[in-house]
Amino acid sequence: MPELPEVETMCRCVAPAVGSRIVDLVRPKSRLQSILISPRIDHFRRRVVGKTIAGIRRIGKRVVLELADGDDAHPSLRPECDGPFFGRPRRTPLPTNCPSLSAKGTERLAADGTSAHKQFEQSGPPIKAGCPVMPDGDDAAQYEYIVLEPRMTGLVLLANPPNTSHVRLVFQLDGLRAEQILFWDQRGLGVARLLTHRELWEHLGPDQIGPDALAITADILRQRLGNSRRAIKVALLDQSAVAGIGNLYAAEIVHHAAIDPATPCQRLRAADWNRIHAAIQEILTLAIRHQGSTLGDGTYRIAKNTPGDFQIFHRVYGREGDSCLRCGNASIVRIVQAQRSTFYCPACQRSCRNGRKR
Repeated sequence: MPELPEVETMCRCVAPAVGSRIVDLVRPKSRLQSILISPRIDHFRRRVVGKTIAGIRRIGKRVVLELADGDDAHPSLRPECDGPFFGRPRRTPLPTNCPSLSAKGTERLAADGTSAHKQFEQSGPPIKAGCPVMPDGDDAAQYEYIVLEPRMTGLVLLANPPNTSHVRLVFQLDGLRAEQILFWDQRGLGVARLLTHRELWEHLGPDQIGPDALAITADILRQRLGNSRRAIKVALLDQSAVAGIGNLYAAEIVHHAAIDPATPCQRLRAADWNRIHAAIQEILTLAIRHQGSTLGDGTYRIAKNTPGDFQIFHRVYGREGDSCLRCGNASIVRIVQAQRSTFYCPACQRSCRNGRKR
């Protein structure tokens, strides 16, 4: 945690900061373990103060603030220009062809077998997502990017952190809709980086990060993972193959696709990959609509310091010993894969026991 739906929610919650100018960067004094900040805080502050937040992007599980000088518009925000780095902006809506997005589908996916107790509207317009493209031209050199990685327990907020003692960075703003951006991290595992145009490409370009999970096609997913000997649930965690999926949502995805999490990727048929792809779109889209999952420790919070809502939709994650809500014929089992817990239904998700593809 947090994974793609939680980070997407963070991006939408801080979207009002777009257009604001950074007037100061503060690292509150603390005896706690510091997060990794690169470059050094004084250099970081000097380079960002006076810059305008021209856009917000999600790359995998990272929040990226696109900076521009003064009131200049970032190339990726100019509709008449393809832009030297991020390309023509696309206000791509979330998928709407998933049956679970209807009231009946939402009811079907509810983890307690009933309709959700609360329906969240989308908290903002779709955020640009995915890897950057190769920089081209001198124009791009002036742009810089604040990359915030929440890692295990981080949050990016405008206000109302769970507590003040774990606020790691405060970007003070001069804007009409936002006064600050806070980077809060309970365990101090998060990372804040300031990258140039080319550094962003080198660190988070397509050679490092795979296609975004909400944008990848079934064919590309199969091309990237279809020859792997790894178990499918483990392979979905590979950020260089597909970006944004973590342990929680991988377990939910393979259950929704009715595939044993231990099945080697190379044994899956084209029909299996189509089901996995559909499950990725359906689960992640619904999780975004419900603003992510807040687990038992209550660490993940959204705007106004309230929890996300998708945990009531979990079909397998954290439900060891409970009856499967899909078939009712078996109990949820917990196994360990790649040192992480996997929850699945042995009846719904039957294994491929022979050497042939499913």
